[in-house]
Amino acid sequence: MIFSSIPFMYYFLPIVLLLYFIVPKKLRNLVLLLASLFFYAWGELRLSVLMVATITLGYVSGLLVEKTAGKWLSKFFLILSTVISLGVLGYFKYANFFLESISSLTGTEAIVLKVSLPIGISFYTFQVISYVIDVYRGHVKAQRNFIDMAAYIAMFPQLIAGPIVRYSDIEGQLKDRPITSEKLALGARRFVVGLGKKVLIANTLGALIKEFNATDEKTVLFYWLYAIACTLQIYFDFSGYSDMAIGLGKILGFDFPENFNYPYVSTSITEFWRRWHMSLGTWFRDYVYIPMGGNRVKKLRWFFNILVVWALTGLWHGAAWNFVAWGLFMAFFLILEKLFLLKPLQKSKVLSHFYTMILVIISFVIFDSATMGQAFEVLKSMFGFGGLSFANSETLYFLRSYAIIFIVGIIFSMPFVRNFFAKAEKKEKAGKVLAVLETIFLAFMILLVTAYLIDGSFNPFLYFRF
Repeated sequence: MIFSSIPFMYYFLPIVLLLYFIVPKKLRNLVLLLASLFFYAWGELRLSVLMVATITLGYVSGLLVEKTAGKWLSKFFLILSTVISLGVLGYFKYANFFLESISSLTGTEAIVLKVSLPIGISFYTFQVISYVIDVYRGHVKAQRNFIDMAAYIAMFPQLIAGPIVRYSDIEGQLKDRPITSEKLALGARRFVVGLGKKVLIANTLGALIKEFNATDEKTVLFYWLYAIACTLQIYFDFSGYSDMAIGLGKILGFDFPENFNYPYVSTSITEFWRRWHMSLGTWFRDYVYIPMGGNRVKKLRWFFNILVVWALTGLWHGAAWNFVAWGLFMAFFLILEKLFLLKPLQKSKVLSHFYTMILVIISFVIFDSATMGQAFEVLKSMFGFGGLSFANSETLYFLRSYAIIFIVGIIFSMPFVRNFFAKAEKKEKAGKVLAVLETIFLAFMILLVTAYLIDGSFNPFLYFRF
């Protein structure tokens, strides 16, 4: 079950919210847990047992680590818990990838394991690991209520696409989270906006990408349309899911961390990664990069730390070499910026923004490709080395057909609309008018999204592989 589906929007969510608000406050975590387990089991009943086992591991490990604090056993339980968590993640997500890589290097026949990838395993595994580490560091107290712990890990709003919510983010909210009309309104608005970004923009761009992959009449211009469509689709799909998760969290009384902050306004790759998937970036910073020494080491070791973190960041996104290459591509330019590029980039915002977006577009071509060979083929063709014509009638047809969605995507990937509303809300009369117009607009968006979903429009789930 995904957020942008009729079963979720019109059956699951209304029933869950009705139960959630009518039961006594002390039972809300139980309702949330049961709803989350049902949500997960809807598509993966067998693998829901794995998630329950992971939750149990985190719960027991947290208690043991805290109970033995200051003793060698505490570190032992921390390491044991982390190794088991990463071992499970490695088996389900990366076993076939490593076996295929070994067979490719040795020239032997590949052994393929019949392993299904559990949806959201990267997210809930990272939550368990960070929880146990934070207990070990003394940043949080171990949770003694199993239902509260399980509700935190299994919480359906952020289970399948993030943001990665740390236990420290919502420790107090698990026991006491006032739900106000203002919070409900903000949550509903955020959910609907995210839904629109996912269904109306990301899915429409996905349809163009599907057309690109199906045609044999490719041109240089069509390759660029594909690359830009990929860049916008990935942003609106992922940030749309994050908006929906944050909105649902607010409706339930939680304040989840922000995950995106208009990354396409960035003027460097360094700034881009401060704005893109922020919960993942800070997770790797706090639990991998800094423990390895961060930048407080010799230069060569510092570069090594960056490369390791970004290779792991790439692997987190998927079990394929193109994801590793994507991470290392980003690491290469991050290192160059730290060495000497940042100062020249600050001299011209226009040129630095152009530089950043070209690199981001190239990186997402690598990200979206099934193999590195395919990525090289696309990049070669984009820059005119594929022996293709610049454009043809089919390319121009798709350009005209999708021009509006490209314009809408570019506008809404920038903070223009947000800034306009922020200024208008400061003026009393304008603020009241905009509030009414916004309500009408959101209602219309729900109707439009519903029509798209009933019509059976293209509605892929990009983050299954995570």
